[in-house]
Amino acid sequence: MTHFIPIFPLRIVVFPGEALNLHIFEPRYRQLIHECLEEKKPFGIPPVMEKDLQHLGTLMELTELVKEYPDGRMDIRTRGLSVFRVLHRVEEVPEKLYAGAIVTYPDNVIETGRSMLAQKIIAEVQRLYELLNERDRFPEGRALNSYDLGHLVGLSLQQEYELLGIFTEIQRLEYLRRHLSNMVPVIQELEAMKARIRRNGHFQNLSLGGEG
Repeated sequence: MTHFIPIFPLRIVVFPGEALNLHIFEPRYRQLIHECLEEKKPFGIPPVMEKDLQHLGTLMELTELVKEYPDGRMDIRTRGLSVFRVLHRVEEVPEKLYAGAIVTYPDNVIETGRSMLAQKIIAEVQRLYELLNERDRFPEGRALNSYDLGHLVGLSLQQEYELLGIFTEIQRLEYLRRHLSNMVPVIQELEAMKARIRRNGHFQNLSLGGEG
């Protein structure tokens, strides 16, 4: 089944379930957001990469209008709902300033990670954040899935888009596992560096190998 949705292209990848705060200032997107508020309808964020609109994007729901300024600018809170695939872009929508798209929604399995693979990946990411002294930035107190981890492991924009195009939890976890395995030497060097820093300034018993 196909649907028409208004679109808000951005140079970011948003994952399903992700909270995203936006500052809206262009007239066409102020119109779009006002309509979404009044009609309680979602809109789409397809990523723009190297000036090209990509074929996959994320359907967003508007959860809160935080502030509207006298000049019409707005601060809003949104949340990702699901992945869509663009079938046709509608450049000119009658009586609208914004563009739209005809989209379909691929079947997508989203699960909270309780498998051994998921727990291993979560442990590696926690270890990395500890080494970077960013432990408080790691989300605590809730179960995580592959999308939750997607923005935590240093993926490039292209890699985040590749992750968006994987439609099973286990395959997304495998993608993250491969990425983390490439980071192992970096993590090990960080650990060695921290050990060297801790040793610095301590009394050390050094020898060139000879006695007496």
